[in-house]
Amino acid sequence: MADTEALLADAVGARNVLAGTEIPPEYAGDESLTAVRQTPAYLVRPAATAEVADVLRIAGEAGIPDLERGAGLPAVERLGYLPESASAQLRGLRHLVLVGARSPVSFFAYPETPGLLAPRDCHVHSLAAPGDDAADALAQLAALLPRATATTAARARPELPAGELTGETVAAAVGALLPEGAIVVDEANTSGLWLPTATAGAPPHDWLTLTGGAIGQGLPLAVGAAIACPGRPVVCLEADGSSMYTLQALWTMAREGLDVTTVVYANQSYSVLEMEYERLIAAPAGPGNRQARRDLLDLSRPDLDFTGLARGMGVPASRAATAEDFAAQLAKALTEPGPHLIEARVPPLFAPAEGR
Repeated sequence: MADTEALLADAVGARNVLAGTEIPPEYAGDESLTAVRQTPAYLVRPAATAEVADVLRIAGEAGIPDLERGAGLPAVERLGYLPESASAQLRGLRHLVLVGARSPVSFFAYPETPGLLAPRDCHVHSLAAPGDDAADALAQLAALLPRATATTAARARPELPAGELTGETVAAAVGALLPEGAIVVDEANTSGLWLPTATAGAPPHDWLTLTGGAIGQGLPLAVGAAIACPGRPVVCLEADGSSMYTLQALWTMAREGLDVTTVVYANQSYSVLEMEYERLIAAPAGPGNRQARRDLLDLSRPDLDFTGLARGMGVPASRAATAEDFAAQLAKALTEPGPHLIEARVPPLFAPAEGR
């Protein structure tokens, strides 16, 4: 970590890097649902776009989560979002080796459901703690093991979709058109369930996603990726509700001329909260209750016009209502420099159940 601090100081000046007790207490936490307030390792104050790029590069080298995937690369299976899905993936596991990671836990706490996802009789080993040199730890481990050949993903793309525009057909279009070397920022949430399969055999690319239960990081994360890696296309897959937390990032994309193609999944609902509501809250039945719930989690009245919002901040935008429309607009956006936004009108995956 001392090396990281020195690199940051070289990038922005030592007086603009705070650590330990120098960090003001208001930075000791975030808006995610964490039980313990945690002070960041460093507070960095860059003064120019070039300094931001340097900070992002250093953060990436220090182990900020980034999955390299695609054809010819090892196929890494991600743990499921729901705890029962993740627990099923880990069932029967006797040893879990952590490299730069903590033991996996569920996004939310559910009654009578374990939050720790590893089986109770699984032995958890830490090869490298967060902040350690994970690559060196893996290299030393590999030197002690018999040589093996990794199973890699085969090159395969979906056909361009046709017909109704849904989360599944959006995923097919992304998988069919994703350019080599792209950086994908995934905050599609419930609308993005089909993305991992549809893009598994696409040309090699990087995949950035949420690391906790909070939402709203997608658009600014795309800004950071584009600044840190000029010359590489960035594809931001963004849920409509999540986008409203940090929509002003579109203005930064326009101001800096960043090559970011943003897809907003406009299902007019906080669909992930609909799902969590069903799982956690037993609501009394009745028309009044159902209407109050829809009002709480609904994103209409008035409808959000993402094309108008984007254009108002200087980002060219279009709206797709069919799979063919979306594929054509995505292909066009990926071949033109600078920021673009596509509003994809898709149905919600979850809606209030009858009587709820």
